[in-house]
Amino acid sequence: MAEPGCPPCFCLGMADGFLMEVCVDSVESAVNAERGGAGRIELCTGLMEGGTTPSMGLLQVVKQCVRVPVFMMVRPRGGDFLYSDREVEVMKADIRLAKLHGADGLVFGALTEDGRVDTELCAALLAVSRPLPVTFHRAFDMVRDPLAGLETLISLGFERVLTSGCDSSALEGLPLIKRLTEQAKGRIVVVPGGGITERNLQRILEGSGAPEFHCSARSARDSGMKFRNPSVAMGASLSAPEYSTRVADVAKVRTLNAIAKNIL
Repeated sequence: MAEPGCPPCFCLGMADGFLMEVCVDSVESAVNAERGGAGRIELCTGLMEGGTTPSMGLLQVVKQCVRVPVFMMVRPRGGDFLYSDREVEVMKADIRLAKLHGADGLVFGALTEDGRVDTELCAALLAVSRPLPVTFHRAFDMVRDPLAGLETLISLGFERVLTSGCDSSALEGLPLIKRLTEQAKGRIVVVPGGGITERNLQRILEGSGAPEFHCSARSARDSGMKFRNPSVAMGASLSAPEYSTRVADVAKVRTLNAIAKNIL
């Protein structure tokens, strides 16, 4: 149980100082993440695109099924993080609906065309989001100057920034993640994410000094469909993706949690 006055996102699912956030795109994955020991859920859809805004129906049902805090992604489409005026209106509307339907926090990010944090847009979105905490997502990994970008996020009031260290994975970007964590000095939480597995988690946590980490911990699960039409593939791939689903794996989440607990 959280201590009085202590935000639940810092108290539930802690692994002796490390908080594990699991990215999910379904109710089943959310339930599995909580069962495995996740301290927070990032809820989105379109994981193949890096995550986009989930439906309000998904948010509502996930909130009914789990106790851990649920932070909702607000990203109207895949691709870059340069948004049109109409896309901004969609984002604001989704934020208002997320608050209405019980989101515990929000996750978004926006950049200018020259690769800097869009301070004007982010300030406007933060204003709509309050009093909920907000994470600046991996749009940060596309900034021109990450050290200057971090100071911008701090000045805007973001509580967290999710990053792979501006590299292909958190392990590859570990030197920068460590530098960002040291620069932050507790003013913002730097959350490593991107390619985190049981094979590299200990090195990432010990090497970064970060108090939290972000992962998906998913496994493929075969469809229960008995009839399958081999002539049709509903996705972009011809490998019949509709007959395989990737969900958060309770065993993988537990393994990651156990690794984090054993780090001194």
